[in-house]
Order: sequence, then structure tokens, then C-alpha cells
Amino acid sequence: MPTAAELLQSDFSTMPDIIRAHAAERPDHIAIIDGERRVTFAAFDRLVDRAAAAMQRDGVGNGGAIALCGPSSIAYVAAYVAALRIGAAACPLAPSSTAAQLAAMMKDCGASILFLDDAASAAIDAVEERPAARRVALEGAANTAFDSWLAPVDARPAPVRIDPEQTFNIIYSSGTTGTPKGIVQPHRMRWGHIRRAEGLGYGPDSVTVVSTPLYSNTTLVSLIPALVRGGTAVLMRKFDARGFLELAQTHRATHAMLVPVQYRRLMDMPDFDSFDLSSFRMKTCTSAPFAADLKADILKRWPGGLVEIYGMTEGGGSCLLRAHEHPDKLHTVGQPAPGHDIRIIGEDGRELARGETGEVVGRSMSIMSGYHNQPAKTAEAEWFSPSGERFIRTGDVGRFDEDGFLVLGDRKKDMIITGGFNVYPSDLEAELAKHPAIAEAAVFGVPSREWGETPAACIVLREGATNTAEDLRQWLNARVGKTQRLSFVRLAPSLPRSSIGKVLKRQLRDEFLPD
Repeated sequence: MPTAAELLQSDFSTMPDIIRAHAAERPDHIAIIDGERRVTFAAFDRLVDRAAAAMQRDGVGNGGAIALCGPSSIAYVAAYVAALRIGAAACPLAPSSTAAQLAAMMKDCGASILFLDDAASAAIDAVEERPAARRVALEGAANTAFDSWLAPVDARPAPVRIDPEQTFNIIYSSGTTGTPKGIVQPHRMRWGHIRRAEGLGYGPDSVTVVSTPLYSNTTLVSLIPALVRGGTAVLMRKFDARGFLELAQTHRATHAMLVPVQYRRLMDMPDFDSFDLSSFRMKTCTSAPFAADLKADILKRWPGGLVEIYGMTEGGGSCLLRAHEHPDKLHTVGQPAPGHDIRIIGEDGRELARGETGEVVGRSMSIMSGYHNQPAKTAEAEWFSPSGERFIRTGDVGRFDEDGFLVLGDRKKDMIITGGFNVYPSDLEAELAKHPAIAEAAVFGVPSREWGETPAACIVLREGATNTAEDLRQWLNARVGKTQRLSFVRLAPSLPRSSIGKVLKRQLRDEFLPD
């Protein structure tokens, strides 16, 4: 059997095979920590075998699918990897989805076993056309317990051959209405993520705190390299700033993938500097705009490197900003990752020159197969170069600076067109961030009879601030151009966000219309 190192240097290998190699070479090394529970690589590999054999026993074949919905746990990760070991697709679902969305996603992915907690099980019970698949309890008592569902201790699954183009997982896009799109990620794409992580310092001695939910691609691009490189993953079921710092200090964490809102909450902790974080080797960030001032604060006060990863769950192309190496480029999202082709195109689909602003498109070996059962949506997401190469549209507006670093504006759908002029919300949000009373702000467009659209803002005040909405509206309007002026401002205790920290501007547009 090849060693883990040999598999990692091959042209293609699979996550389950590399985990088995680690189990053979370093059986007693801790793979996962979940609260007080610890599981070694040897024990985890046996658990994966038992789950994989049970899946085959229950009719999940090569090319099949299982769905998972619940909090982070050892059982969740084991079921995920077990599906991959037998050639099935893992389909993680967001517990925050509506009951109708959960049922629709389970039906769409074709899962024959559902791994659920009691809350998800109760939610789909309320849906008229509930899934008929077998249910296994990740935790709770509503369904067959995971431990009793497992195959016997010595069971091993029948071996299968995994093709690089075979589905690794289906990640469902976030959304506040309708059924999210299923993004089909092949094994080849995940292999690209593993190879891309080579320069981030994951290894047998790394300890990664996993504080975002397991259904998120943000989590997987950190968890997968952490385990495949032979390190330890520390699961955090629900993020809170103090809990994260305590875990990181206790376990001498070397790595963490966090989203910007988590970084902000951590850096705002009054006693942040009292925690010993000297073990950190690398921190990464993705999923939402990452403010330059926040990056600078992290570089100043938190040991270890900081890398921002810009990309999409759909893949295509990614940019990396090694912030500790380029402190003068914190306003950018970095340069294209090795082997990634990032281009800027205009409204007519033609490629633009460096310095010109347009839509960002990208390609690499890390690219989705398409949207599950939605060929028309897949076609909308694609752009083909004059030579026929397939790129994925990001929907983001950006430009390359003179040094080849990508500077982002807004998503095309978030751009406000008022009186025929383009207004970029990020420009106004950056200006609002300069006000000492403002903790957070989101700018979005609302309908206007006179202008078609007009800018509005939802603002969260810092603790103790007493400014009124009208005060802040007038302050901002005195500092920007006429077409950028805010027509409406609402104060709120917080901004609506997805579970991985993205501001839900569509929800703001729906809820914060003028009275």
C-alpha cells in the first residue's frame, strides 16, 4: 500500500485512501477532537469502514448519495468520509433551511439515507411530501441511533474504483427563498483544494480549529486538508469568540479558517491579547468581504500568517492574498492561485485589459461539474474563452491593479443603478465605516419612482452611541457624490447574516423598504 506521502504526491488520490494510509502509519495520532471525545486515525478509519459497510448493506451503491443535516460531530465526519469510500456523494444540508427546502434538497440529491438530528427530522415530518429515505440519528432519539446502525466492528466495505470526475459532494447554495441550487463538486475538484493547501502549512503536527458548520464549503476547504495532511481537527459545534480562543489556547492550535464576522468578533474581545495564540502557523479567511483595517489588526495582534482565499463554491478560479507578505495590498484579494486563470470580461462577454473593471471569471482544475439537475442554470454560470476554455462567472465586479492583484467592487446583482448611474454599495459602506459611531453598515438598493433605484442603508451602532438615522444619513451624504446619496437609513441591533457570515442583502431589500 502506498504511503500517505506518496499518495499526496500522486496525480490523483482520494481522501478516504489517504486517511487509511495515515491510520496504518500513525494509528494512535488524534484525528478529531469533539468536546471531551477524541478519536485516533486508526479508530476513525475503522469507524468509516463500519459506516461504509452499513451504507452498502442498506443499498447505497457507487454513484449513490447520502444527505447529512445536523451539528458538527465525529459521526457526521465519519458518515461523510464513508460515503466517499464507497463512491457515493455526500450532500450536507444547512439546518437553517426551511422544512420545505430541506425536503426539496433531499429529493433533489437522491439520497437513500438521511443522517439527521432530531430538529431536522421533525422539520421534514411537517412537510406533506416528506422524503421516504431511511433515517439515521446523528444525535437524538427520533431515529435509529448512529452507533446501533453501524455494521459490526470488523466489517469492511466492498472496494470500489473512484473516478476523478465522480461526484464528491453536492453543496447547496445559500438562499432565503426557493430551493438552493446543488453545486456538484467532483473528486478532481476536491483534489485541487488539497493540492492548493500545500503552501498553508498543514501537516502531521497541525491542529485546526473548525468553527464553521460542516455543510459549508468554507469549512471543507480547511477540514479536508487538515485531515488529509495527517493533522488534528478540533470541532466547535457553535462559534462564540471566547470559546474559540479558549479552544485554540488549550489545544495549541496552528490553523483556523474563519469568516470576517468571526474575526471581527474575536478582535473586538476586550481581553483578546491575554490569550496565548503563539502556536498559530496560519489563519485563513473566505466567504465574505474582508475589510483592510481588520486584516491589518489581525496581522498586528495575532501571531502567524494570514491568507485570504477568494473564490466560489462553484470553483473556477481562486485568488490568494498572503497578507503577511503583502501588507500594502490589504485592499485586494490577492493574485490568482498557482494554476488558476482569472480574467475580467465586459457586458458583451469580451475580455478586458488589465486595469479595466468588469465581471470576474475563472478556471482551474477546481471547477464544479454543474448545478445538479439544472442544465440551464449551469449554462448561465459559464463563460467560454475564444479558444473554447470553460470558465465560471463569479458575478463579482473587479479589476487587476498594476501588480496583478485583484481589487473587488460589488456583486453585479448588488450594484445599484440610480437614474442611469452605477452606484457601488461597497464604496458607501467603506465611507460609513469611517464614522466612529458605526459598528457595521450594509448598503443596498430599494425601488424609487423617480430614479428606478435609490441607495438605502442598514446601520448597527457601536455600544453607547446615540446617533440617529437621520444624523448618519446627512453625515454620509455630505461626503459623497449626488448619485451616491442615501435616501433612507434604518438602525438595527444587527445585520441579517447567513450561518457563515454573509450579509443577506436580499433580505434587507425585502424587509427595509421605506415606510
